[in-house]
Amino acid sequence: MILRRIACLLLILFAPPAADAFGADEKVAKQPNILFIFADDQCFSTIRSLGNDEIETPNLDRLVKQGTTFTHAYNQGSWSGAVCVASRTMLNTGRFIWHANRVYSSTEKERKAGRFWSEYMKKAGYETYMTGKWHVRANAAAAFDHTVHVRPGMPNQTKQGYNRPIDGQPDVWTPWDEKFGGYWKGGKHWSEVLGDDAETYLKHAGKSDKPFFMYLAFNSPHDPRQSPKKFVDKYPLDKVRVPKNYLPLYPYKDAIGCGKNLRDERLAPFPRTRRAVKVNRQEYYAIITHMDVQIGRILDALEASGKADNTYIFFTADHGLAVGQHGLMGKQNLYDHSVRVPFIAVGPGIAKGAKNDAWIYLQDVMPTTLELAGVEKPRHVEFNSLLPLLRGETKKSSYGALYGAYLKVQRSVTEGDYKLILYPKIKRARLYNLKNDPLEMRDLAASTESKPIIKRLFARFLELQKEMGDGLDIKSVFSDL
Repeated sequence: MILRRIACLLLILFAPPAADAFGADEKVAKQPNILFIFADDQCFSTIRSLGNDEIETPNLDRLVKQGTTFTHAYNQGSWSGAVCVASRTMLNTGRFIWHANRVYSSTEKERKAGRFWSEYMKKAGYETYMTGKWHVRANAAAAFDHTVHVRPGMPNQTKQGYNRPIDGQPDVWTPWDEKFGGYWKGGKHWSEVLGDDAETYLKHAGKSDKPFFMYLAFNSPHDPRQSPKKFVDKYPLDKVRVPKNYLPLYPYKDAIGCGKNLRDERLAPFPRTRRAVKVNRQEYYAIITHMDVQIGRILDALEASGKADNTYIFFTADHGLAVGQHGLMGKQNLYDHSVRVPFIAVGPGIAKGAKNDAWIYLQDVMPTTLELAGVEKPRHVEFNSLLPLLRGETKKSSYGALYGAYLKVQRSVTEGDYKLILYPKIKRARLYNLKNDPLEMRDLAASTESKPIIKRLFARFLELQKEMGDGLDIKSVFSDL
């Protein structure tokens, strides 16, 4: 008995440490590297391995295979027509939409006060690096240790890039013609420049013991959707499909701020012809595939650096895009094609080839990386870490319902199987059963059976309004609800 007790004691004393719940050995105290890859205007349904058999995305498919995909990741909306600005301000400050709007004009002050994603990573001992689209009211060069090629909200568009193509007329704009500038301003396509930048930094990082935080923000696939001809040729028009939820015109376009005065909507003629939609989707797919090649270069450079085993990769986009769905071309609406984005997480202990259907906001990536870096969640950060979902500690979303807003003309709430969209300017409600109708083609709001559902969702929306800091008086507009 005494010998058995001694043997047990020896086993306890000299046994190797157990792996923690996330799969990392306790002996490995090194902070993980963080590689954040950010697309612009990329809809959730534009990755081949996630169900789109029209598009070629071998390197995004590679990430899907290597990690976990959140299939229902969302942006909350925007306080301006430039949805990118709101999305990126939320991302870097950690605040919900209307709270982020309130600090928008003083974002540089927020950064200087240390209440910024990159500033927290610096304090945690990370070397921080940024290249590509910024579109945040803060000094990028000060926000990161290293910055190169900080880009504006979009490459220069030209007058020839709008209201095209017109049926029966030759197209006046070509996506591979460098004379239009845009992505070729400076002599080399901006996506390729970003790939070059990332490769250069990863060679440096491979020689350093300091953990890194890389913020790689493509302008692609934002318009002008330019890419080399060989990428456009991958998508002959006779092979490009018109979306099932295509409409020539959205019936409430003017009342929701999506009429002819909105820049994004002027990219194609009104009404939307099938040819115009196909051409725009052809160029959209081509620039995504071109970006995908650069993502492959980044992943290869990470492997070559020797840092891949201790690096977490997060890929997402700032919002989606309609490109002909519902008669819309832009992202200034609350349909899933415009608020839902791809979101992939790859890294030590993350399940490979897995899909998670829990609702998240894309800005959850910020507190997720802070937790990985060992940073306690700051009090002002309202989004939530995804590590409990990635670790398998829970299957439940931390958000019981999803909120959406665009200016003062659109609001939405999603709970259970249903999404309620509200247009206060014209007192119009639209109701969709997302489980039975994921393309949001059948508005159920007029049916008698839907009234209790609408009232329940409206009450939930009013609760979210308070949480989000939304001061719009929508209750009096829909007083019957």
